Amino acid sequence: QVQLVESGGGLVQAGDSLRISCAASGRTFSSCAMGWFRQAPGKDREFVAAITSTGTNTVYEDSVKGRFTISRDNAKNTAYLQMNSLKPEDTAVYYCAARRSYWYSTKANEYSYWGQGTQVTVSS
Repeated sequence: QVQLVESGGGLVQAGDSLRISCAASGRTFSSCAMGWFRQAPGKDREFVAAITSTGTNTVYEDSVKGRFTISRDNAKNTAYLQMNSLKPEDTAVYYCAARRSYWYSTKANEYSYWGQGTQVTVSS
């Protein structure tokens, strides 16, 4: 069992930066690929970024490439999403997710564990 808790969300202005974190419980974090997803009001949950269990490989949704960076610290059982040059369309609840595999997935239904989400609001 992996429990995930996101933190670091908030209200920022367009162009600002924000880093959100995902703290995991248990001793299996280092064997889990991690993903970040987001859900805006009235929209489906969408993939944002993912990272392999060792942190060697990452993948991003096109609209966040070059602005967002996913990373992880397995010694701290924590994953991060650094978000730069934020835009109002980035406003959403951001969720981290874990799957017991080396490789990530861009599909939400391939992740077994989810956090409760953290709200990110970007004002124009």
